[in-house]
Amino acid sequence: MAPTTKSKSTTKMSATGTETNKTVHSPLLTYFSMISLLTLCPPFVILLWYTMVHADGSVIETWNYLRQHGLQGFMNIWPRPTVVAWKIIACYAAFEAALQLLLPGKRVEGPISPAGNRPIYKANGVAAYVVTIITYLGLWWFGIFNPTVVYDHLGEIYSALIFGSFIFCIFLYIKGHLAPSSTDSGSCGNLIIDFYWGMELYPRIGKNFDIKVFTNCRFGMMSWAVIALTYCIKQYEANGRVSDSMLVNTILMLVYVSKFFWWEDGYWNTMDIAHDRAGFYICWGCLVWVPSIYTSPGMYLVNHPVHLGTQLALYILVAGILCIYINYDCDRQRQEFRRTNGKCLVWGKAPSKIVASYTTSSGETKTSLLLTSGWWGLSRHFHYVPEILSAFFWTVPALFNHFLPYFYVLFLTILLLDRAKRDDDRCRSKYGKFWKLYCEKVPYRVIPGIY
Repeated sequence: MAPTTKSKSTTKMSATGTETNKTVHSPLLTYFSMISLLTLCPPFVILLWYTMVHADGSVIETWNYLRQHGLQGFMNIWPRPTVVAWKIIACYAAFEAALQLLLPGKRVEGPISPAGNRPIYKANGVAAYVVTIITYLGLWWFGIFNPTVVYDHLGEIYSALIFGSFIFCIFLYIKGHLAPSSTDSGSCGNLIIDFYWGMELYPRIGKNFDIKVFTNCRFGMMSWAVIALTYCIKQYEANGRVSDSMLVNTILMLVYVSKFFWWEDGYWNTMDIAHDRAGFYICWGCLVWVPSIYTSPGMYLVNHPVHLGTQLALYILVAGILCIYINYDCDRQRQEFRRTNGKCLVWGKAPSKIVASYTTSSGETKTSLLLTSGWWGLSRHFHYVPEILSAFFWTVPALFNHFLPYFYVLFLTILLLDRAKRDDDRCRSKYGKFWKLYCEKVPYRVIPGIY
C-alpha cells in the first residue's frame, strides 16, 4: 500500500461493512446489532466496573440497586472523567505512540488489499511490549508511580475512554471522507454504517503511523497486559500478598499477550486488520472494550482472592498454557504455509491444499493456497477452540460464586462464532467454487465433529 495515495475509492460497502455485495446477516438484524452495540456497550462497561468493584461481583446486587433508584441511580454510579484519568490516558497513549514510531523493527508486507494495495508495517511489537512492561514495573519498583492509582481511578479512566474514543471514531469518520490514506476506503451512503464499520481499511497519520496498529495492538492489547499487572499489584499492596488464583490469572493473561506480540506480524493478516475497516466496531472496541472487559476476571479477583492450592493452581496453569500454545501453533502453521507457498511440512508431512483463484475489485486475477491439513484440517477455524479455552482457564481461578467473571468467556465465544461465519461468507464470495471444494474437504466450521 502506498500511504501517500489520497484518491478516494468508489468502492461501495454492504451493510456488513465489507467490499462484497453480499451481507452476512439480514439488513434488519444488522441495523439492530449496530444500534444495540452503539448504545449498550458504553453503559455496560460502567456497570461491569461498578459490579466488580463496588457490588462484590453480584449482578443481583447491582440489579436491585438500579431497580430501586432507576435512571438517576445509574447516573450517580457513572464516574465523571477527571484530570487524573485524562493524564493517565494521555501519558500512556503518547508513550505507546512514541514506541510504535521510534523503536526499530523489520519491514513487513501485509496481504494485498481488495483494492490491490499492499500495506507496509514496521514489526517492533515485541520490543514495545518488553519496554512497556519493564517501564511500568520499574516505575512501581522505584516508587516513581504506583499502579494502584490506575485501579483507584479505574471507573474515571473507563468513563474518559468511552467519551474520548467516541470522539476518536468521529475523527476517523471525517478523515475517511476528507483525507483517506489509500484507495481502500469509501462510503456506503449511510452515516450509521460508515461510523460503525468505518470508512478506511488502512488509515494512517502521515506516512508511517498506522492507526489500526495503534488502536488494536499498541493501545488495546498492550493495555490488557498493563491492567492485568495493575490488578495483581493492587492486591499485593492491599493484602501484602498475591493469591494463587490471581497469579494464575495474571500469568496466563501475560502469556497470551506475549504470544500476541510475538506473532503480531501474523495478526496483520487477520480479519481485524486486513478486512474490517477502522470504525467504532474495531477501534472503539480496542480502545475501551479490551482494557475493561477482557481484563474483568482479574478485576473481580482483586477484592475476591481465592485459595486454589498448589496442585489445582498448577493444573489450571498448565492447561491454560497448553491452550495458548495450541492457539499459537495453529497461527504459526498457517503463517509458515503461506510464507513458503505451501512448500513446508505440516505435522511431519507435505500439506494438503487447494489452489484457489479469485478476482480483485480492480479486475486482477490472483491465486491463494487454502491449507486443508494439520490443525486446519480439523475445522476451518479450529484456532478459536483453544482461544476460548484459554479464556476459560484464566477465568476459572475465580471459581463459581458469581457469573460475571465469566462474561468475557461468553462474549468471546459469541464473537468468534460470529467472526467464523463472517469469514466463511466472505471467503465464499471471494473464492466461489474453490471455497465449496474447501468446505467439502474441511466440513466443520469451528468444533470438529460438532459445528
